[in-house]
Formats: sequence, C-alpha cells, structure tokens
Amino acid sequence: MRRMAVMGAAGRMGKSLVDAVQQRSPVCGLTAAIVRPGSSLVGADAGELASIGRIGVPLSENLQVVAADFDVLIDFTLPEVMLANLAVCRQLGKAMVIGTTGLNAEQKQLLVEAGQDIAIVFASNFSVGVNLSFKLLDMAARVMGEDADIEIIEAHHRHKVDAPSGTAMRMGEVIASALGRDLQQVAVYGREGHTGARERETIGFATVRGGDVVGD
Repeated sequence: MRRMAVMGAAGRMGKSLVDAVQQRSPVCGLTAAIVRPGSSLVGADAGELASIGRIGVPLSENLQVVAADFDVLIDFTLPEVMLANLAVCRQLGKAMVIGTTGLNAEQKQLLVEAGQDIAIVFASNFSVGVNLSFKLLDMAARVMGEDADIEIIEAHHRHKVDAPSGTAMRMGEVIASALGRDLQQVAVYGREGHTGARERETIGFATVRGGDVVGD
C-alpha cells in the first residue's frame, strides 16, 4: 500500500483529500495528516474531522516529525507553505502531488528543479473534464487563429484565495502557447475606466467570487 500524507488536512480541500485517499484503499491509505503549527486541532483524528469516521491518523503540526510515516505528500496549500514543504520533501526523498495554484514563474521553476530529485505530479486542476478542456482549447485556438477575441471569465466560492484561478491561468497559458504568444505579455486582468479599444493579441481575465460556487 502506498502511504499518503495530506498537508492542510483541516481545511476544505484537505478534508476532501483525506476522504479521497481513504476511498482508494487498499491501493493507498492515509498514514499522516498535517495542519498549521499551533492549530487547536492537533491530535484530533483526521477521519473524524473529514466526517468519514475514525481512521487512527492523528493530526500533526510538523511535517518532519511524521516523515517516516508516509511515501507521498499531497499538498494543495498556499504557495509559500507548499514551497517550504517542497524543500523538506526534496531533502527527505519524498514524492509529492501538488495542486497549489497562484504560483509565479519563479516558483514554478523551483518545482522543475526539485523534480530532478524527487517524483512530482503538479497540476492546476486534476479533473479529467478540465484537462480535456485544455486539449480542446489548444485545438480550437490553432484552428481559429487570430479570428477570435479571447476572454476568460471564471467564478469560484467566496473562500477562494487566489485570482484568477489556477485553472483559468492554465487555460490562458494553453491558448497563448497555441497562438505563439507570451501570456505574461498579453494578459489583461480586469478592466476599469476608459481603457481604449481592445488590443488584438490580448487575452483577458475576469474574476467573480461569491457564495458557494464550486467553479465555473
């Protein structure tokens, strides 16, 4: 059985990940769960917190303390937290599954470098449907070429902490690559006031946050 650890196990996504890992038994199982240092939940059972029943995995506040208990760390936390965990896993030779969004180019390069030493799976979205949409966007962009104005509008729940979302940014990257453009040069994030006519090569992003929208 592959031994899995979940970082941020007390959060919305973390609890979902705990549940998802346990559903994959006996292929893999949760053997460690980590929360932020000083959390009042340290010592609580990860399964009970995720509403799946007691699984005998207490929440820890220190990744290195439970290093011997897992083979793969699943990390969907904030960029600065994930990068600190990346350094630890790289040092210890632990594999990682990373779903952190909001990374800049320099931070993504750190993932590439760490990938020379440890196994890393990184994606802005792990949904099969969304990844299929990336492929379809690539095809559509190549076929339509310069004949379309590109605007990406996305919506998420009020708890989403980064904007635009990682999925929206990945869509922009896919389209820009297909059209031979540099997204950093052509991206426009929101518009306000007298902006003038739309420049042909720009890729626009608009963000909506509110309610309990899972993601649109």
